[in-house]
Amino acid sequence: MKNIYGMTLDNLEQYFLEHNEKAFKATQVFEWLYKRRVSTFQEMTNVKKETLEQLEQDFNMQGITLVTKTEGKDVIKFLFELADSNKVEAVLMKHDYGNSLCVSTEVGCNMGCAFCESGRLKKVRHLETHEMVLQILAVESYLKERVSHVVLMGIGEPFDNYDNVIDFISIINSGKGIDIGARHITVSTCGIVPKIEAFMQDGKQVNLAISLHAPNDTLRNQLMPINKAYPIEQLISVLKKYSQKTNRRVTFEYILLDGVNDTDACALELAQLLKGLNCYVNLIPYNETSHIEFKKSSKETIMRFYDILKKNKINVTIRKEFGRRVMAACGQLRSNYEEA
Repeated sequence: MKNIYGMTLDNLEQYFLEHNEKAFKATQVFEWLYKRRVSTFQEMTNVKKETLEQLEQDFNMQGITLVTKTEGKDVIKFLFELADSNKVEAVLMKHDYGNSLCVSTEVGCNMGCAFCESGRLKKVRHLETHEMVLQILAVESYLKERVSHVVLMGIGEPFDNYDNVIDFISIINSGKGIDIGARHITVSTCGIVPKIEAFMQDGKQVNLAISLHAPNDTLRNQLMPINKAYPIEQLISVLKKYSQKTNRRVTFEYILLDGVNDTDACALELAQLLKGLNCYVNLIPYNETSHIEFKKSSKETIMRFYDILKKNKINVTIRKEFGRRVMAACGQLRSNYEEA
């Protein structure tokens, strides 16, 4: 039986048409699910009894379970259990512009990035669309506040779960659904080139972020195995096409690792690589974990790297640090829980 939170508005309209019902019933159901947040079909009082019985036959409304959470200043990390007992994380970050939720897209991850806790526990499976949607609903229920921004940057590579991620975006972006603006949704990928091309054709007006973390193939091959399949030149080439077609700016995520990718030479090489591209760089202080030996760059090194990019006319920001004390590194809470 399918979970109804995985149905896009278009899917639900098609469902009703196939059952000789009017398509507008889909809008009614969506509003009960996402505006009024009912927990049973029987609470949908403007939907006729026969339709509700059909919905109950074909769909369930099963949620996800909060296992544990850790809290720090302006950050809450949630560990959720899914229906099959697998576990995923979501991280809520409180900004002056609203509540931003970092959502997981897979149970585990097969990308194997050397610095990432998520990749230590290999991918078990993709998350279904409803399991991503329910992370938002569960966090909003806990907070009693709205999630205004979503980043697909938790456990898993979003473009490795492409179709479910696209449906997820449709549901949360829909004005009848969770109604999060496209410019407030960011998809982060380590650089699966064919899926970037598909994303470009899909025409979603959401933000695209690239986990780059190195300015050349030699270093990126060491840090990110995906680079051996889609090297930097190929990645930059498709991003130039993406930027021209969509007129959207690309974000480059760059985690600074002490003595690895944080040198002046790396900063200069990165500036040269990105010259002329409609983009900005988000420098990320590394969130150290007990299982991985990389260390966070010093504040002085981070600022020097930032200054070199600035002087070379690259738009650059330094991400605010969240949750070093709450195991906010991707996969860290899940990993520690599983091992305990």
